[in-house]
Amino acid sequence: MNATPASSEPLIRTVEAAAYTVPTDTPEADGTLAWESTTLVLVRVGSGETTGLGYTYGAAAAAKVVPDLLAGVVTGLRAWDPPGANEAMRRAVRNAGFPGLVAGAVSAVDIALWDLKARLLGLPLVDLLGASARDVPVYGSGGFTTYAAEQQNRQLRGWVHDQGIPRVKIKIGESWGRAEQRDRRRIAAARASIGDTAELYVDANGAYTRKQAARLAPFLADEGVTWFEEPVSSDDLTGLAVVRAASAADIAAGEYGCTLPYFRRMIDSDAVDCLQADATRCGGITGWLRAAALAEAAGLQISAHCAPHIHAHAGAAVANLRHVEWFHDHVGIEQRLFDGALTPEAGTLRPGRRGDPGLGLELREEAAEHYRVRR
Repeated sequence: MNATPASSEPLIRTVEAAAYTVPTDTPEADGTLAWESTTLVLVRVGSGETTGLGYTYGAAAAAKVVPDLLAGVVTGLRAWDPPGANEAMRRAVRNAGFPGLVAGAVSAVDIALWDLKARLLGLPLVDLLGASARDVPVYGSGGFTTYAAEQQNRQLRGWVHDQGIPRVKIKIGESWGRAEQRDRRRIAAARASIGDTAELYVDANGAYTRKQAARLAPFLADEGVTWFEEPVSSDDLTGLAVVRAASAADIAAGEYGCTLPYFRRMIDSDAVDCLQADATRCGGITGWLRAAALAEAAGLQISAHCAPHIHAHAGAAVANLRHVEWFHDHVGIEQRLFDGALTPEAGTLRPGRRGDPGLGLELREEAAEHYRVRR
């Protein structure tokens, strides 16, 4: 069988980026941060008449990293080889520093390259990656510390009773752990809202001290909480391990990881029961699949952090997926800015069901323009 001539292979010809800042419906906060808007940085890569898209969430400045540091690296490379382009980008940004804005930009380009490859082949991305399971579980995520009792109740009941999502998460650790009694009242109220059979998760975003989180653990057990995310800072691996030993709930962390050594240290420290990773931060689809493999080798499941319409495809491709975060802000943005957004049924997503190529998303140009950040 003759090899395809190199000249006929699709090459990456264009790389573009733009940022879109979308206000939240109400002011939001978790244990350690408050915000009133969320920024999506969109990357589009082209080969011939075909364009792939990818994105990350973070600061609008990440959009400038793409033309300044990455476009020249990947332009002219084979569109068939996203992992090769990923490695080239990582090497090119050595002196710029990878974690943070640069990692987000690299991740968005990588996702766009995988989307491009799938579109060139006429396949949903999940089919290109190969599905381990077609149904991808999600959990409703929101319950911000700024929510009044009725707003929290309405959101949680909407997920569980209206949409059939059998697992939900609220934010706790308000004001860096200084409002613990309100945290406890909100947890008890959340359990009352969702009933006895739905799973209840909490996320402190690193707000508590080690001892404070350990003292809270029996109360969480009484309320049937089965997931305690970032009880202390994800940088405090010893602290995570201490809380894990004291808690009946599964301890989860890893959403800020950008590199495999980061995830390896977290796993080796016995810090988590379930590893989290975010494809929009850890090097795109390429990096996320590697993090999932690392977790599987250690006997752990992986949970996908936010950006659900990207993670639905990647998550379906791994055998050790626990679930994908159906995060309130990102769900709203992705449904507002893209045609082809998914909708959970009975608590699961089914990526690729319609047969649309790639991620199955198309930017709503007119709607998006209203939110575009001008540089």
